[in-house]
Amino acid sequence: PAPPAPPAPPPRGWARYPHGPGFLAALARGDAPRAVWTALPGPGWPDELARALAAALAAGRGALAVLPDGRAAARADAALTALVGPGHHVLLTADSGPEERYARWLAVSRGAVRCVVGTRAAAFAPVRDLGLAAVWDDGDDAHRDDRAPQPHAREVLLLRAAQERAALLLGAHARTAEAAQLVETGWARPLAPDRETVRVLAPRIRTVGEDDEARDGAARSARLPTLAWQALRDGLARGPVLVQVPRRGYAPRLACDRCRAPARCGRCHGPLAAVAAGEELSCGWCGTRTGGWHCPECGGARLRAVVVGARRTAEELGRAFPAVPVRTSGRDHVLEGVPDRPALVVSTPGAEPVAEGPGYAAALLLDGWALLGRADLRSGEEALRRWLHAAALVRPQTEGGTVVVLAEATLRPVQSLVRWDPDGHAARELADRAALGFPPVSRMAAVAGPPEAVEGLLGAAALPEAAQVLGPVPLPRAEPGRPRRPGDPPPGEDWVRALVRVPPGSGGALAAALKSAQAARLARREGPRARVTVDPPDIG
Repeated sequence: PAPPAPPAPPPRGWARYPHGPGFLAALARGDAPRAVWTALPGPGWPDELARALAAALAAGRGALAVLPDGRAAARADAALTALVGPGHHVLLTADSGPEERYARWLAVSRGAVRCVVGTRAAAFAPVRDLGLAAVWDDGDDAHRDDRAPQPHAREVLLLRAAQERAALLLGAHARTAEAAQLVETGWARPLAPDRETVRVLAPRIRTVGEDDEARDGAARSARLPTLAWQALRDGLARGPVLVQVPRRGYAPRLACDRCRAPARCGRCHGPLAAVAAGEELSCGWCGTRTGGWHCPECGGARLRAVVVGARRTAEELGRAFPAVPVRTSGRDHVLEGVPDRPALVVSTPGAEPVAEGPGYAAALLLDGWALLGRADLRSGEEALRRWLHAAALVRPQTEGGTVVVLAEATLRPVQSLVRWDPDGHAARELADRAALGFPPVSRMAAVAGPPEAVEGLLGAAALPEAAQVLGPVPLPRAEPGRPRRPGDPPPGEDWVRALVRVPPGSGGALAAALKSAQAARLARREGPRARVTVDPPDIG
C-alpha cells in the first residue's frame, strides 16, 4: 500500500509569485489548475517544484515530474525527499540501472508509490490517479525522443493532463512558443513573478555598448573585450565565475590564416579540428589525423581558429589567471557542483554546474553569434533559453552578481535577456510565427526520402483542402564517415524534403492522410520508402 498522504506544504518560495499560493492551494484541494510557470532566477526552483508535487500528494492524488537530465532530476529528488521524507516517490533515470529502474516502475504500477520524478521516459510512468503532471524546461532537446514516433515529454503530459483530469505545470526560467500558445489560448494560466521581484533577484546583465567602444576600440571585434576582463577580475575577487562557451573541444573549426579557406580532410573532405594544443589535426567526420597540412587554395601552412571551443577557452583563461583554478564541464565530463571560492568554470550550454552558497559571482556568455546565427526557426528562442538558465545561477545584482553577454546588443533575444523578460520574448515570437504560418500556430509534417518516394507519397495522400506543400528541396548529402543525426539521409544518397503545412485543427487529418498513403505504398511495394515526421523539431 502507498504511504499516507503528507500534509499540505506551506508556500515558502511560491509566496514570491502573486498567484503561487493560490496554485498550491488548488492542488491541495484536488483541483486541476493548469499553469505556465516562469521561475525566478536563483536556486529555489527545485524546492518550489517539490512543493507543487507535495501539494498534489496531500490531496490523495498522484504526481509526476519530468526533467531534462539526471542532474536536474537529482536536484528535484533531493528537494522532495527533504520536504516529505522517503517512501513517497521514486526517481526514474538511466543512472539507476535497468534492474532498479524496473523495480521502481513496478512499485508505481502497483500503487505502492504515487509520485515519480524522472527524465523523458518517466512521462509514461503509470502513476495512479494522476493529480499533477509537471515538466521542467520544456524547451530542452532532451525532452524529445529521437526514435519513432518521436514523442515529446511536454506533449505526452499535455495529453495525460487532459485525459486524466490532472493539473499541469510547465516550468522554466525561459518560455517556449508552445508554452506561450497555451497561455494565449487560455488553456493554461501564467504563473509569473512581478517585475519588482525580478529586478531584486536577477543579476545585472551587461552588453558591449557605445561607452565601452569609446574606451576600447576592439570592444566589438575582440572575443574578450575589456568589459569581459573587468567582469572576470571583479567576480574572481568574490567567488567562482562561470564562462559559457557554445562549442566543446579545443578548436572545433579551423581555416587557412592567409585566405580563410576552411581546413578540410584529404580523405573525406570533412572539417579539420584541433583536439588539443600541440596535437595533430583530426577530421571531424572520419577521424583521420593529418600532419603537415597545406591549404589547397593558396598553399599556406598556417591555420587560425574560426570557432574556439571550451578546452581552448579554459587554456587561455588559465594563462591569464595563473593563480585561479580552472575547471571545465561538458559532454565528456559534467561537473555536479563547484565550491564557493574563486575559480573559473568553463562550461558548454546545459552542463553548467551549480555553485554552492549564493551562486556564481559573475558569468560570461561568449560567442553569442554561434547561437544566434544558426539556420533554425528556434535559434533566438534557444539562445535566450540557454543564457537565462546560465544567468539564473548567478547571484542577484544586490549582491554584486553580473552577467556579460557578448552578442549584438540590439537583437531581440539579447534585449530580452537584459530586461529578463522571457514572457515578452515568447509572446512576440509566437506572434511572428502566427503571421508567417509557422509552428506551433500551424501543424506541419516533413516528408523526406529519395525524390521518387516523396513525390509518390504526396501524390497518393488525400491531404486536407487547406494543406500547403512547401518544396521539395534537396537535403545536404551525407558523406561516408560523417556523424549522422536522426533523420539524415544514408551516406551517399540524394534525398529531398517537403514540408506539408495545415491550419490549426487539421493536424489529425494530415497525420491520418499521410499514414494511410504510407501504408498503401508499403502494401503495394511501390518503390523506395519516404520518411514522415509530424511536428519536425527542425524545419530550418
